[in-house]
Amino acid sequence: MPLSLLLLSPPTTPRLLLSQPSPKPGPRTTFLPPIHRCSIFPSAHFSRRLRSSSSPVRSSQYGQSDGADASEKSILDQMKEIVVFAGPAVGLWICGPLMSLIDTMVIGQSSSLELAALGPGTVFCDYLSYIFMFLAIATSNMVATSLAQQDRELAQHQISMLLFVAFTCGFGMFLFTKLLGPRVLAAFAGPENFHIIPAGNTYVQIRAFAWPAVLVGLVAQSASLGMKDSWGPLKALIVASVVNAFGDILLCSFFKYGIAGAAWATMVSQVIAGFMMILNLNSTGFNAFQITVPSKKEVFQILQIAAPVFITMTSKVAFYALLTYFATSMGAITIAAHQVMINVYCMCTVWGEPLSQTAQSFMPELIHGVNRSLSKARTLLKSLVIIGAITGVSLGAIGTSVPWLLPNLFTNDHLIVKQMHKVLIPYFIALMVTPATHSLEGTLLAGRDLKFLSLSMSGCFILGGLLVLLVSSKGFGLPGCWWALSGFQWARFMLALQRLTSSSGLLYNEDFYQPHAVKLKAT
Repeated sequence: MPLSLLLLSPPTTPRLLLSQPSPKPGPRTTFLPPIHRCSIFPSAHFSRRLRSSSSPVRSSQYGQSDGADASEKSILDQMKEIVVFAGPAVGLWICGPLMSLIDTMVIGQSSSLELAALGPGTVFCDYLSYIFMFLAIATSNMVATSLAQQDRELAQHQISMLLFVAFTCGFGMFLFTKLLGPRVLAAFAGPENFHIIPAGNTYVQIRAFAWPAVLVGLVAQSASLGMKDSWGPLKALIVASVVNAFGDILLCSFFKYGIAGAAWATMVSQVIAGFMMILNLNSTGFNAFQITVPSKKEVFQILQIAAPVFITMTSKVAFYALLTYFATSMGAITIAAHQVMINVYCMCTVWGEPLSQTAQSFMPELIHGVNRSLSKARTLLKSLVIIGAITGVSLGAIGTSVPWLLPNLFTNDHLIVKQMHKVLIPYFIALMVTPATHSLEGTLLAGRDLKFLSLSMSGCFILGGLLVLLVSSKGFGLPGCWWALSGFQWARFMLALQRLTSSSGLLYNEDFYQPHAVKLKAT
């Protein structure tokens, strides 16, 4: 029987009310459980674990700490706790770009043609996988919520459903690659670059075998994050990266298999990572090999949670793909240079992702939790933005120095190096603002301001796409594309900052979710 759960937030003592009593025990049909008196946000579960842990981060629950301690907590203390919390999670976002970067470095030493073919190849394999981040966010949200309600049975049910959805999507992407991969690559590269299609198609066809493992591993990783376990997934990804590096050196440098060897190394490492994610999830007491087919209503509810995130991720991925598309149309030398720079760029930008994860873990209880405190939320955001700014400048300096001073790590072709050096300034400007942008967008996700986030990202994509089209048609070449990327990143930052600092925004308006606050539906 449907239940309506209202989170009411009066000025003094917020509490949860159920509109109906809990149903009698019977066959499990609920997607979200009946809740009696607990926080519905993942950070509540995390806060309880922190209180009982000997970890240095034992007082991270800003909204639930003692009044005196919370009022005396300085920004520096918060920044230290954020670094301790987010540090281990950095590796979780590095694995994918690191594998592509390793492929780029190894292939660039042997063949400029195959290096150019990696451009559309990695767009097809890596960028499309980012679209499925909606599965990751839905998983971590649902699992953390169920565990906060101490309902491991429901958490198991949700994990089993989402693993089935992930495997189904992965198998669908495998078929899509096998049937339509060559056509997509040909349309992407254009007739003037037809000579790079065979090498690119070899790359994507081999990596297609890993699609089911990639998406199943993504869900298993997100379930572990929902339990606030970042070390298990990190170990899996470290092993996968080592396997990928060893395989690239062995197959490409010694056996001279070229781009096919790089693809096999990456594919095997992704399968190993997915399997280790499953084993890590099993070690927590859940059965990751149990599969449940979701009902239509359950699928619809997953999409309700993930749809705005899907639009946001799709817009971001589409813009990066558009950059590579226009770079590809400029010739093999240009796309090879762009391939190197975009891989180094992605490798650097993922260092800001843990700040988004931190905001999503700590912010909900401060924005609309039981112990709501918008002033503490603003202080936390200030800490996140400061860390993001420091990280951005540091990454910008390091990330620019590598292709500038050590271009031979990627290629020995002087023409490619010359093209790489032309984009260093817009590359730095785009990179320095990205971590702070992740902090702001993570706060919007935590505050459930998903409509604004999806609309703003869509708007940035449309305007950014028009700008790329304009600079390309005017003959500004690859630097024009990278200046467009710089504008795209700064537009995201300014829009999110304006939204969060607005007097009517979620961090300043006490009635942002009023009069009835947050309403959840349970089937």
